[in-house]
This record gives sequence, C-alpha cells and structure tokens, in this order.
Amino acid sequence: MKVLVINSGSSSIKYQLFEMPQQEVLCSGLIERIGLEVGKVHYKSNDDKVEEEVAIKDHKFGLERVVDLLLDEKVGVISSTDEIKVVGHRVVHGGSTFTKTTKVTEEVKKKIESLFSLAPLHNPANLEGITVSESIFKNAQQVAVFDTAFHQTIPVEAYKYAIPNKFLDEHRIRLYGFHGTSHKYVSEKANEYLQKENSKIITIHLGNGCSITAVKNGKSIDHSLGFGPVTGLIMGTRSGDIDHSLIFYLINNLGYDVDYVNNMLQKESGMLGLTGFSDLRDIEAAAAKGDKNCQLALDMNAYRIKKYIGSYVAAMNGLDAIVFTAGIGENSDVIRRLVCTDMEYLGIELDTEKNAIRAKKLTEIHKETSKVKVLVIPTNEELEIAKQSYELL
Repeated sequence: MKVLVINSGSSSIKYQLFEMPQQEVLCSGLIERIGLEVGKVHYKSNDDKVEEEVAIKDHKFGLERVVDLLLDEKVGVISSTDEIKVVGHRVVHGGSTFTKTTKVTEEVKKKIESLFSLAPLHNPANLEGITVSESIFKNAQQVAVFDTAFHQTIPVEAYKYAIPNKFLDEHRIRLYGFHGTSHKYVSEKANEYLQKENSKIITIHLGNGCSITAVKNGKSIDHSLGFGPVTGLIMGTRSGDIDHSLIFYLINNLGYDVDYVNNMLQKESGMLGLTGFSDLRDIEAAAAKGDKNCQLALDMNAYRIKKYIGSYVAAMNGLDAIVFTAGIGENSDVIRRLVCTDMEYLGIELDTEKNAIRAKKLTEIHKETSKVKVLVIPTNEELEIAKQSYELL
C-alpha cells in the first residue's frame, strides 16, 4: 500500500511517499517559501533528484507541483494518483478531542478548526494541507495523526494546572504537549536498543521548536510544552518558561498591546531575541568568534535543558538513557556537550570524541563508564505518521 505523508506548515510542505508495510521510501521532498516571490521545490527518489525555484502562490499550487513530479515520466514513481491509497497528515493540536490517529471526516475537520486558537501557527496550515489533499487525491483515505496524542498518558498531577477547577472541567485547559510523533518514534527506538522491561528515558527534541519528555515504560508521563507550544525549553523564536507576571507588567505598566506581547513571545524571543539569530548554526559560529551574547544564549539553552533533565529524573526515580533528536539535537555537538557537562552526579558521562561524530542512525555518545546511556537518534516523524496511518486502516 502506498502511503503519502504530508507535513503542512504555514509556508512549507514536507512530504514522503512510502510503500507500506515495508517502510520503503519511494520519494521525499520539501516545498518551501510558499507565498513568497521565489519558492523552492525539492524532490528526491532513489534514482533522481530535482531542485527548482519557482513562485508558489499557495499550498494547492505547491502540492500540485509535488503530484506533477510523482507522475513525471522521467523522475516519477507512480503512474496515477489512484495508486496512493492513504494520505497521512501531521496535525499539531488535537486538544482533548483526539487521543489517537483518526480518519478525516467533515466533523473531524470542524473540530481541528475549532482548535485553531490553541495552535494558531500550526493547525490552520495542517487543515489547509488536508483540504488541498482531498481535492487532489480524491480516492485516498485522509488520516490525521496528532502531535498531542502521545502525551495523553500524562497523569493528572502532571497535566493539571493549579488554577480553579472550572477551567479544566469546563474549558479543558491543561497541559497537552507537542512533538508527540517525534518523541514516540525515538523513545520506541531507544527501548528497542535498551531491551529493558521497565525503562526510564528522557527524549529531547531540539529544532526551531524544542521540547523534552519523560518516558516511563514507553509512555509519556511529563512534558515541557503545555496548553500551547510556548513553554519549557528556549526555542528558536519562542521564549520557553517565563514568569507570567511579566506579561501583565508589559501590558499594564509598559503599555504594550496584548497582540504585540503574544507575537513577541512566539516570534521575537528565544534564541532570536537573545542573539539576533534564530538559526543555531549562526549562533554557534558567532560564539566561536567571541560573541558574548551568543555564548550566553547557548549556555542558557543548555542550562534550561539540564533543569528539566533533573526534574524528570526525580519524577521517574531514575534514568536509563537520554536521547537527543531533531535538527539541533542530531547535529549540534556543542549543545549536547553543554547539556552533558557536570552531570556525573546523575550518571551522565559524555565521550567528547563520539559526540563529535555525525551519524545518520542510532549512535552512542557516552563513555563506557557512564551509568546513563546518551544516544543520538534521528527522528522520522513522517515514517511514524505512515506507520500509524497504515495500522489504522
């Protein structure tokens, strides 16, 4: 069965076509800079590679270009769109409504739309991807895989906020968690590696968005992102944890508009606010040249992660392994080194030589004497979405 996976962002579409259940990747790619003057199209199969620059006015145009490549006589991998039986979609926020992978219906789309306010940067784009896909792959079953679903096992003492009960009871205001597809995928890989019946793992997803999860016996029991995807770790443009009284001070004392403060915390804070750069590679390069703001931002980033590791070790009463994943987690030996420095008390000892090696598979980067395994595991959210979509049907 051919399963197309679509991860639709506000200005991009990631895609992979799988042959399931073999988990064979037939092609993959990215449509980026949607809506800008010059967009980019990336397409790769086992035998061919296409990269082009073209104006991509909207998601429909972008996905239609993907279909053109899939069907192309020279580089294509299918002869008809009818060969694609399932299209799996990443949806960031499922609220308390969606606790598992779900077939898309009109009712499901309405419920996804009703959650726009909880993930305004993501859910509208996710729904757009579903709507466009329905118009192109008319005979395929559309499936929604929710980032929040993996975290539905978090116990009430961890997900409930210490505010009046009515806000949970009447409005379902609670910790939901995000990046669940990634955390689920890498924690399962870590458990396969550990081959331990009762495991205690901390998975650290570091990209432009960042989160950390305590995974006990394969289940998420705590997580750094909350009601929305802004809390917890320091991110590319998001602040992570702050004192919420700061928000009221900015509005009531300094006269800032509510919308400005919200936008500032989501799009102008984090590493961008600290350094002027949102890309960690630029920050690391500047820090290496002596930029004090960039070095401080790296130290702050690592310090925040270390605090969460400590709290999750306490929550699980132990630790077998920590896992670094996603773009920064997989590629930044600098962040991994800063996080794992002075952590011997918790049994974490990093091997600096192993840490410097970039690998595209599960890799150990701890010393032989380390009581806790330190692993780099490349995430594959698209494969996890394909697996869940295939299993549902």
